Amino acid sequence: MLKELFEEITQGWNQATKEQFTGHPLARTFRQDLEDQISQIASEYNPSYIVKASVGAGNWANVPWISILDPDITTTTQDGIYPVYLFKADGSGIYLSLIQGTTNPTKRLGKSAAEARAKDIKEMLLQKLTGLKSWGIETISLNATTSLGKSYEQPSIIAKYYDAKAIPNDELLKKDLLELFDFYRVIKEKGYDQERILFSQPTENPIVTVPSFPLSKPFLLLAGISGTGKTRFVRQQALRSNPKGELQDTFCQISVRPDWHDPTDLLGYTSRITGKEEYVSTELLAFIVKAWQEISHAGLQMQTDATSGVESQLKGVRPFWLCLDEMNLAPVEQYFADYLSVIETRKWEWNDDTFSYRCDPLLKPTVIRELPKDGKQKLREKLNLAGNEYDVLWRRFCDYGISIPFNLMVAGTVNMDETTHGFSRKVIDRALSFDFEEFFPNHFDEFFEPETEPEIFSYPTFSDAKSETDNLPDCDTDGHLTIAFLKDVNEVLKGTQFELAYRALNELLISVICAQPETDVDLQAVWDDFLMCKVLPRIDGDHDKLSSLSSSETLLDTLMSVLASHLPLIWDNTRPDVYRKSMADQSAQPVLAPCRSQKKLQWMINKFNQSGFTSFWP
Repeated sequence: MLKELFEEITQGWNQATKEQFTGHPLARTFRQDLEDQISQIASEYNPSYIVKASVGAGNWANVPWISILDPDITTTTQDGIYPVYLFKADGSGIYLSLIQGTTNPTKRLGKSAAEARAKDIKEMLLQKLTGLKSWGIETISLNATTSLGKSYEQPSIIAKYYDAKAIPNDELLKKDLLELFDFYRVIKEKGYDQERILFSQPTENPIVTVPSFPLSKPFLLLAGISGTGKTRFVRQQALRSNPKGELQDTFCQISVRPDWHDPTDLLGYTSRITGKEEYVSTELLAFIVKAWQEISHAGLQMQTDATSGVESQLKGVRPFWLCLDEMNLAPVEQYFADYLSVIETRKWEWNDDTFSYRCDPLLKPTVIRELPKDGKQKLREKLNLAGNEYDVLWRRFCDYGISIPFNLMVAGTVNMDETTHGFSRKVIDRALSFDFEEFFPNHFDEFFEPETEPEIFSYPTFSDAKSETDNLPDCDTDGHLTIAFLKDVNEVLKGTQFELAYRALNELLISVICAQPETDVDLQAVWDDFLMCKVLPRIDGDHDKLSSLSSSETLLDTLMSVLASHLPLIWDNTRPDVYRKSMADQSAQPVLAPCRSQKKLQWMINKFNQSGFTSFWP
């Protein structure tokens, strides 16, 4: 039966890909009959094995595949090690491969580091696993015509090849698969985690990680009408990014009060009301210290103002999510001034797999040092630092102050109405602004059975794109396409208060590095989202403010023309959604979204034509 299915698929593949994908019988054969056959063999070997098949999502895949996952190793084809059948793009043959998922490592580490990691793992397995090297071939060729199809070749560790004209009988096919399962089982028994292969006994407290997507900034503005789920989104991010599945450790929600006008409302202040100086701490300051405790527990070095360690230690540092609910009930520029200033001093430096992180203090060391002895002790106790294990961390705070921990993610929920305050460009320039309904829409038809969900987001580990050029993707290896794009956009804004500077270019390049686009369409999707998060939110005004300096058109009309020429592959089409993924298929097939900047810009133009004034905010 397995032989017959393989022959039916390979013989009919070329013709099928020329026909409509939806409802095609060959797609059903692949996703139902073949998946059932592989599932039967897999479940007999290990009932916990998960079988996933992908022949495409909306369109035919260039390289269809069917994977078998051990949930103790990985639950996604985007990470970890797993057996997989890979069908050549021209239908000429099939590989049974032991492969590595590279999508998540590339997002976390960058392309160069992820490739080096994959190579090290492959070499180690071939050397350490008896019989694996002689089991099959080390290189495969899928005759793929897309970047995604080609991306399956390099991560293959070992494979067996079946020519479409000479597929062996069911007995031999099953024998090969069971042999590969044996190697897969040994990998788990020897000790595997998502960052490296360890041929030793498992530790008593192994670090569990959740694959995540690093954002270019740790500060988010979530804007939209009431009830769309902005606060719930932040809670879910904290919940899903915590391997323990708990909220109390890594989530803090603070409701902003309309009478806040000073940073002391969030960070505390020195009081002399009792006749002795003591520091009145706050919930936020305690949460910031809690995030630093997480970093300390991961074993990073913190004896100076720099936090240093090796890249593998970061997998033990979870993101800590702070939700400032109804953030603009009070003027953000006033009560959040210290954070807005200090966030720009974050600095990451990498040397191969070692790093250091620095940031100016939110709470200056002089504030702590000037407290009397009993005042210091009270503050230490309030911050839950009384234990001896926190001596180094407390000494660091006394010497260098309390700065922004790199794993602190701040998300402000925003409603724009007559009861709230607007945002200055100082705030917008320091945040990622999300029109929430555009990025994470409320589809009523999916209320009971949602089809998509947001990616799990995490903190950035880069601060300067100039030092990360090796991590730029193949579709823009030196960043020249991205630079040319933003340069032309800025030409429209030149001479206005909306003009962009180096900070915007640096953040766009970091966004490209974080997203690791594989094709020109993927790259334009990253540009599209950057326009939505960083450029369009800065633009507002009436006719005088938005008049173009070079023509009779408004600035918005000119920008529309420039963007249409720079985003030709997605402007009147759909594009991969960088920030959402399918809940039904965990493969690399993307969720599709319309070009967001075109839709928003047209909305702003319509609003301007109707009222003589426009802005980004709903």
